[in-house]
Amino acid sequence: MDATPPLRVGVIGGGIVGICSALALREAGHAVTVIERHQPGQGTSSGNAGVISPWSIAPQAMPGIWRAIPGMVLRPYGAAGVALSHGPRYLKWLVRFLREARPARVAANANAMHVLCDDSPALYRQLLAGTGHENLIADSMYVHAFRDPGSADINALGYRLRIEKGADVEQIGGDALRQLEPALSRAFKSAILIKGQARALDPGKIGAVLADKLVSQGGQIEQGTVSALSQQDHGWSVVTDAQTHIFDKVVLAAGAWSAKLLAPLGIKVPLAAERGYHVAYPDTGLTLNNSIMDVAGHAVASSMNGALRVAGIAEFAGTETPPNPRRIEAVRRTAVAMFPELEGQRFDSWMGVRPSFPDSLPILDEVAGRPGLICAFGHSHYGLMMAPKTGRFVASLASGLPQNINTAAYSASRFL
Repeated sequence: MDATPPLRVGVIGGGIVGICSALALREAGHAVTVIERHQPGQGTSSGNAGVISPWSIAPQAMPGIWRAIPGMVLRPYGAAGVALSHGPRYLKWLVRFLREARPARVAANANAMHVLCDDSPALYRQLLAGTGHENLIADSMYVHAFRDPGSADINALGYRLRIEKGADVEQIGGDALRQLEPALSRAFKSAILIKGQARALDPGKIGAVLADKLVSQGGQIEQGTVSALSQQDHGWSVVTDAQTHIFDKVVLAAGAWSAKLLAPLGIKVPLAAERGYHVAYPDTGLTLNNSIMDVAGHAVASSMNGALRVAGIAEFAGTETPPNPRRIEAVRRTAVAMFPELEGQRFDSWMGVRPSFPDSLPILDEVAGRPGLICAFGHSHYGLMMAPKTGRFVASLASGLPQNINTAAYSASRFL
C-alpha cells in the first residue's frame, strides 16, 4: 500500500508520548499541531522516576498479585490506595487486572511491552542528538534492592522474562551493593542488577527540549484545553477554549483524560486514573549512581539534575482529585527508609496521573469505524520508555504504512 500524502494531523496531548508522536509525524512529512493544556512535557511526563529501560517488561498484573493487594491498600501508609469516592467504579477494572495475572496473559503482555520498550535508550539519544542537551540521558543500571536476602530471587518470573529477552541480570550481596551505592541504607542486604539501560536526569526538561525541536522543524504547539472531538465528512473537528481546528487525522494522546474525550463518541475503554507521587530533595548531598528500587517499598529513587527524587504509589482516584497528603507522607517515609540522612531535610512533593489499562499496555490503533482517529494512550507506568517507539508506530498508522509487528496487543478492539 502506498503511503498517505502529507496530512494535517492534530495531536491532542503534549506529554512525552504526544511530543514523540508529533516528531515522528513531522519526520514523515505531515503538518502537525500539538494541543496541550499545560506547557509541553510538564504534566505527568515530568514527574516519573526517570527509568529508561528496554527491560521494563514485567506487567503490573503478575501471578500472586492478589495476595499483595490487601496489604498494599489497607496499610495506613501503604504503596497503593483507592479514594473512597471512586472505589466502586474501579471494581470492574480490578477484576480485569486480576485476569491479566494468569501466566499465559503475563507472557503475552510482556512480549508486547518489550516491543515498545526495546531500544528506548538509543531512541532517546537519537531524538536528543543535535539539541545540545544530549547529556539529559545517562547510562545506568536498575538496582532492585532487598532488605531480606531470601527475597532476592533471580529466578523469579519477572527476572526470567527479562533474561529470556536478552537482559544482563546479576544478583549481588550486601557488601557489593554498598560499594555500588554507598548512599543506600545498610538495611538492604542484597540486590538484583538489571544492566544495559539509562536514566533521565530531568524528564520534564527532555519533554521541553523535544517540544522545541518539533517547533524548529515546523511543527506547531497550541496551549489550550480540548472540549470536544467530532468526526466530520472529511476529517476531524477539535474544539479548544481558543478555536476550532479541522484536521485530516487526530492522534489522541491525552493520557488519563483520553477516555473522557472518547465517551461522547460512544467509545468506552477501561482506563484507570492511577495517580503517582514523588518527593524530591534539592538540598541533599547524597548522590546515586543508578536507578534504585526499594522492592518492598514499591518506590524508585534516582539522582536528577538538582535533586534526589523518590517516586512511587499507585492511587486510584479521579483526574481532578487533589493530592492526598497521606500518599505524600508514604513516599517520604520510604525515601527516609532508603536514605536515613534525608530525615528532617526539606523536600518538594508532586502528584501526577498515569493512564492505566489492566494489561499494562496502551491502545495504539486507528479505531474501527472511525477513520482518522488514532489512539495513543494508556501507557501506565511505562510512558517515558515507550514513547519513542509509540511515536514511530503512530506515524506509520497515520501514513497508511504496513506494520512489521503483531499489533493485536495494542488494539482498541480488545476492550470494545
